[in-house]
Amino acid sequence: MKQRVTLTFPRQMVQIPITYRLAKDFNIAANIIRAQVAPNQVGKLVVELAGDMDQLAAALEWLADSGIEVAHSSREILIDTERCIDCGLCTGICPTQALTLDREFRLHFTRTRCIVCEQCIPTCPVVAITTNF
Repeated sequence: MKQRVTLTFPRQMVQIPITYRLAKDFNIAANIIRAQVAPNQVGKLVVELAGDMDQLAAALEWLADSGIEVAHSSREILIDTERCIDCGLCTGICPTQALTLDREFRLHFTRTRCIVCEQCIPTCPVVAITTNF
């Protein structure tokens, strides 16, 4: 089973090796999609967790009991086709090639490839890319 979550760490929890504990104690694979972690600051980590359903539930419970805020992610990238000028800047930054240009230089978005890393959002010069969150 896979589940995408956003983990928010209090400042004192940033030093704890969370992904190591998930793997070792719960047999959960953690694919880090986005991270914003620095010493003595609140940290955020967007991860896709994969593993047995019961172990995943136990791992999420352990995270919450440890003082880490767990938010289930259901965000997705939205593209305003009226506003988009098909410049292609977002295609160069997209790590999964969910955003591509066709032969006529029209932007195409393959939602199933998107990992919602949000790297495309600040790249868009006309603010045509947002999230539903």
